[in-house]
Amino acid sequence: QLQASGGGLVQAGGSLRLSCAASGRTFNAYAAGWFRQAPGKEREFVATISGTGGTMSYEGSVRGRFTIFRDKAKNTVYLQMNSLEVDDTAVYYCAARATAMISTTQYDYWGQGTQVTVSS
Repeated sequence: QLQASGGGLVQAGGSLRLSCAASGRTFNAYAAGWFRQAPGKEREFVATISGTGGTMSYEGSVRGRFTIFRDKAKNTVYLQMNSLEVDDTAVYYCAARATAMISTTQYDYWGQGTQVTVSS
């Protein structure tokens, strides 16, 4: 089970850190990803990290602003979001899969989503 948290309301240019805590099993060997879905739009890829934590990949518009990382001791994956823009407003979901990291939605486990709202 995955629990996403850390969303909120922030002004453009601000920062937020999202957390995705796993329970019930260890996800430390699983690839993890963050996705987001804005109103009226499809869920889209944001970032993914390998099971080892050594490889990351980002969607183009967030590269250089967002950082995905994991703390294996806490069984948690994070998304540090800096220089937030109004277009980053969406519900953010974390996900995990037992095999290689990917940028599509074919993940095995999903968190419930956390709302991020960026005001101008």
